[in-house]
Amino acid sequence: MLGLIAKLKIKEGKMEEALGLFKGLVQDVKKEEGTLSYTVNKDTAAPNVIVVVERYKDAEALTVHSSTPHFAAFSKQIAGLVDGRMEMSILEEVASIL
Repeated sequence: MLGLIAKLKIKEGKMEEALGLFKGLVQDVKKEEGTLSYTVNKDTAAPNVIVVVERYKDAEALTVHSSTPHFAAFSKQIAGLVDGRMEMSILEEVASIL
């Protein structure tokens, strides 16, 4: 299994718009066969930060997700709402509870 954590700082006043884009993306991500989970979260300690926690069957599934038309369209739309660079960590799962 492969995990990914992405942190995006959203521009002031743009959080609701960003969350709307993510909610739309999640509907398309649900249809991706190798995507096991995809959660979009607001950071309670940093109100302008969205943290996305993703879980994939394998590296190929992450590659498929990253190359879908819906992800490409989302990426273009969210780019104007992000303040600075996104932080991203790709993780190799060692143990979990589901």
